[in-house]
Amino acid sequence: MTQARHHKEDAAQHLTAAVQRAGPDHSIGQVRSDLAGRELDDTEIVCIVDDNDKLLGVLSFAELFRLPAETTMREVMRTSPAVLASEDQEKVASIALHFGLNSVPVVDNGRHLLGVVPAKALLHILRHEHVEDIQRLAGIRRETNIARRALDTPPMRRARDRLPWLIVGLIGSMLATFVMSRFEAALNEKLALAFFVPGLVYLADAIGTQTEAVAVRGISLSHIGITRLLAGELRTGLIIGLVLGGLTFPAVWLVFGEARLALAVASSLFVAGGLATTIGLVLPWLLTKFKRDPAFGSGPLATVIQDVLTLLTYFAIVSLMYGPGA
Repeated sequence: MTQARHHKEDAAQHLTAAVQRAGPDHSIGQVRSDLAGRELDDTEIVCIVDDNDKLLGVLSFAELFRLPAETTMREVMRTSPAVLASEDQEKVASIALHFGLNSVPVVDNGRHLLGVVPAKALLHILRHEHVEDIQRLAGIRRETNIARRALDTPPMRRARDRLPWLIVGLIGSMLATFVMSRFEAALNEKLALAFFVPGLVYLADAIGTQTEAVAVRGISLSHIGITRLLAGELRTGLIIGLVLGGLTFPAVWLVFGEARLALAVASSLFVAGGLATTIGLVLPWLLTKFKRDPAFGSGPLATVIQDVLTLLTYFAIVSLMYGPGA
């Protein structure tokens, strides 16, 4: 096989060639004997290959030691998904979880067996991806040795890793302030309108963050089209907004004694729910289309957009109900 330079996070970096091979006509007893004294790096499967070393199927060690010795591998092997050496490590872990595999076979373009990604490596991948996603949701650009040794890192380097998206957040807060300033007359006329701004912004952010946490990894791994995903998330957001709005309406009416104000707040929650889930899904998807990690669409950037759109929605509804000057 021609050696190619692999991406630092692909299947090739995790595979082991120390895997038990067997032909389709080998018996269970033969394979058991071949296993004696071998070290297989926790692979936990036997790979069945043809004379050209093409992967035909697999058999787990548990089945190997349970079945009768005279049974041939052809009779009991099962088809197994396999990945290319260049496959992203995250996709490898996703396939293992989806199919319930302890080890994932790795093949070349001709389906010749190169090795397997063992259970220990799968656990390492899952841990790495989990930590990376949490960091990116927080607006930290990447996992590095610096990030892992945060307490020993100079303050300037720590700030460099955290500042980029926070600067985006600062710009967004200025935009939000500008939006509110455009409705200064309405706020002066009816001060109660300002009381609900923090709650509306918080709830929109919370709904969006829930969507981002799912979408940030789900988009890159899911085989479902974006239209179907978006339709489902939009319905979910509107249902959440409807429930929250339904709970808010009587509470605001009871406290402030004004149905129009209660309706404005409840309607804003309903619309914000749909907007937040849409943004939480579309931003990571757009970044995926531009060949960027979808996790970068989360955190501060999505929060900025959600905040501004939530404020615009709220004051637009207020203007419709009270008139331009409230």
